Amino acid sequence: MFASMVMMAVALFMEHALKLEPCMLCYLQRFFVILFGLIGVIGFFHNPGKAIAFKGYILAALSSTFLGAVFSLRQLYLQSLPAELVPSCAPDIEYLLSSVPFMEVLLMAIQGDGNCAEILWSFLGISIPGWLLIAFFVIGIWLSSVLWLSNEIHSQKLLR
Repeated sequence: MFASMVMMAVALFMEHALKLEPCMLCYLQRFFVILFGLIGVIGFFHNPGKAIAFKGYILAALSSTFLGAVFSLRQLYLQSLPAELVPSCAPDIEYLLSSVPFMEVLLMAIQGDGNCAEILWSFLGISIPGWLLIAFFVIGIWLSSVLWLSNEIHSQKLLR
């Protein structure tokens, strides 16, 4: 939950303060960051009494981080292509959503376009989707360890 808020704060800072325009794959990665956070909030307030429900929330959050990592890898792949192999740029996302059926926009977003191949910012030689991939990987390891230890965690919670 906290990780999701920090990641979205950084994304919004980059978009609004640094004036970096997100591409379609960026929006998909943001969706999975937000989904991960929402799953955490719902799980926190639901406070499941059964271990199976607790594990279900962890698995749902783990799935969200996995899919976010898949789209980060897709964008890193597009960024690694030589200029002649980069797909052509698509129109702005707002225009696409207003003029093309949603499923077509979603398929275009999953494939990525030339905008997704552009590296707008990097730190230590790693671009934004690279840092997101690292974050998804760290969160995935943490969630996997929570899942692995979930029986102990859940039984300790019930003893209090």
